[in-house]
Amino acid sequence: MQPQPPPFDPRALDAFVTLVGARAWSARMAEIAEFARSGPRAGQAIRQRHALELAVERLRGDLIRPATTAERHAARLAAAAAVLARRLGARGRAALRERLLAAMAGDGTLIPVFHMLRTADLQRSRGFSVHFAGLADDAPYDLLLTRGRVEAEVACDVVSAEAGRLVQRGAWVQLADRVDGELQAWLTTYPGRYLLKMTLPQGLRAAPECGALEALQGRIHRLLATRGRRDDEDGAVLRLDPLLLAGTRSDGAGLLPLLRREFGPEAHLSATAVGGALFVIAARAGRADEVAVAVRHRLSAIAPTSLSGTRPGILAMFIDDTDRGEWRGLRDSLELESETRQFLACRSARPVVAVTCASRFELFGVSAPDAVEDGELRFRNPAHPEASATELASAVLSTV
Repeated sequence: MQPQPPPFDPRALDAFVTLVGARAWSARMAEIAEFARSGPRAGQAIRQRHALELAVERLRGDLIRPATTAERHAARLAAAAAVLARRLGARGRAALRERLLAAMAGDGTLIPVFHMLRTADLQRSRGFSVHFAGLADDAPYDLLLTRGRVEAEVACDVVSAEAGRLVQRGAWVQLADRVDGELQAWLTTYPGRYLLKMTLPQGLRAAPECGALEALQGRIHRLLATRGRRDDEDGAVLRLDPLLLAGTRSDGAGLLPLLRREFGPEAHLSATAVGGALFVIAARAGRADEVAVAVRHRLSAIAPTSLSGTRPGILAMFIDDTDRGEWRGLRDSLELESETRQFLACRSARPVVAVTCASRFELFGVSAPDAVEDGELRFRNPAHPEASATELASAVLSTV
């Protein structure tokens, strides 16, 4: 069972902000607010990505509405960071603050630090003593678990689902915001219901140096300006057709779930409405997403350097930037299990007794089936000498 969040204490949140540094925290909040003004879709994505930071900031102020369960989980972890800082020595406290500041720079979030804190909470709830060896002792792993005479190392890491997507969601929402104004003008001039289907075998990324967003926006502009039906270039296909989908209202309400069923869970969808007119864009990559493959690659990359090799090791992975359907799909299809077990069969996995996987749905206390009931997926490595150790069972026994 996941630890349930207690009523939050605003003073604990203030202590967390003091740990970070009030000036650094205020600057980061202003930065997130600026990011969120980039467009309605991109802004919503930014607010979702920085949900931890925004939850802490909201709960520090005057509450107009009660705190949600997700916000209370965020507050619990922020308070845990402040408590940990008081217990660590000067070196460990400085290391924790350094990690927090790094997590709040650029595109970073508090997820890496809060994932470590939550993993520690989970293991304590299972009867382990937990030492923050990465902070206190500069160990290559984050946590040292002790139960009886048995010790185990835990290395916590975060991998974004974007690493396994050919069409990245961050790029997609930026594109949708960029073309929204032109689509509104189109619908005003040519009222109706339209569907633009895009197949993007080369994918779509937001990196400025590749110019992919600008190029695709230009192609959409040309298609609309010429009132064309199809645009083929570099393997990417754009096709504009009337939108013929029964069961949709004129204002587009309820449309996206229907389109999701029509185009599948990996499609990227956007809708622009003007009065009763509607323009939908549906895009897909040239292949299926490979989020589980990206997790395997990350496991292979960190295993040699994140564990000492002298004790059983657990790689605690946090898979970020997933939605409910994708996270459930990764579990139900057994893709995550398949790729993880493929890693465990490799030589580099010899020090690893188990791999665990969690997402924001577990961190924020979402109930099953959207979240894993036990708080994390676990995949035990049967080849490890300590795989059957009774003292480690609650931390390593497979959940699938």
